[in-house]
Amino acid sequence: MSEIGRWSYTGKATFWKRLDGGNEYGDPAGFAEPLVIDCGYQGGLSKRLGDIGSERVVKNTFWTEFADADTGDYIMIGVSSDADPLAAGADEVMQSVCFEDTFDRLVDDWAIITGV
Repeated sequence: MSEIGRWSYTGKATFWKRLDGGNEYGDPAGFAEPLVIDCGYQGGLSKRLGDIGSERVVKNTFWTEFADADTGDYIMIGVSSDADPLAAGADEVMQSVCFEDTFDRLVDDWAIITGV
């Protein structure tokens, strides 16, 4: 983690990576073990993002140096050891956006956006 990241990302979030593949019925393969990441976060932006015929509302935005989030993964504010992100109350990742590290040029920053 960069020096700026150590200073600014003082919050904790729990992240679950969706496993690739599924069973013969098309059900997802499940999730990897929960991973606690350093971050900053903001809730309640309620920005509407949408394409024709669909609409999603942003619930939380997480700022972090964690770069492995993809659409369909799950994340929640705080620390959880629950193997099931839905039981833990996590939200689905809608989008992960990269921002350059403008100070150290060591580790890019990411905005992980969840929605309902």
